[in-house]
Amino acid sequence: MKPEPEILAAFEAAKGFMPAGEGLALYAAAVEAGALGLPLLEVGTYCGRSTILLADAARAAGVTALTVDHHRGSEEQQPGWEYHDPETVDPELGLMDTLPTFRRTLHEAGLEDHVIALVGRSPQVAKVWSAPLGLVFIDGGHTDEHATADYEGWAPHVAEGGLLVIHDVFPNPQDEFTGQAPYRIYLRALESGAFEEISVTDSLRVLRRTGAGI
Repeated sequence: MKPEPEILAAFEAAKGFMPAGEGLALYAAAVEAGALGLPLLEVGTYCGRSTILLADAARAAGVTALTVDHHRGSEEQQPGWEYHDPETVDPELGLMDTLPTFRRTLHEAGLEDHVIALVGRSPQVAKVWSAPLGLVFIDGGHTDEHATADYEGWAPHVAEGGLLVIHDVFPNPQDEFTGQAPYRIYLRALESGAFEEISVTDSLRVLRRTGAGI
């Protein structure tokens, strides 16, 4: 299943780094997970590019999309790094603040009513979260500290039959900074016996919960 042309156009117009092919795979996973009747949660909002797809799938399923981010940017988005965008810097504070851009992105896509933005650090939000989720999409920081915290904080909430989606999974050791930490949590999920892989699209991995644990 693919999103309507206007949703795909909004996705492609939004700031962000997810290629269209991976976006379509994420959308298909979100549509499938939406059938469970549970919320769909994303870790790592940035400016809302992938949130558009989750929100549209949530709207179709009659559930809610949630997205978690402190909106100060991950390591590789800070000044001086390859993925830094000066337009995301608050001119008064001199700090990154992607929240205004995110809100504008959702408004322009007509999806504000289908998303709850959880503004805070992923481990802090996870500590106070207790409800089951139909889908967890991990697309946050790329250090082992952050990827592991995202996995340990949110994977336990994936319901039986629900989906765990991990972005930027790069098995090549040359991609240490951009994708080795996501690769390591992906391996951990498979080795746990709690998840089985159901699809691979470039750096996007979709796994289904088939047992207890993480």
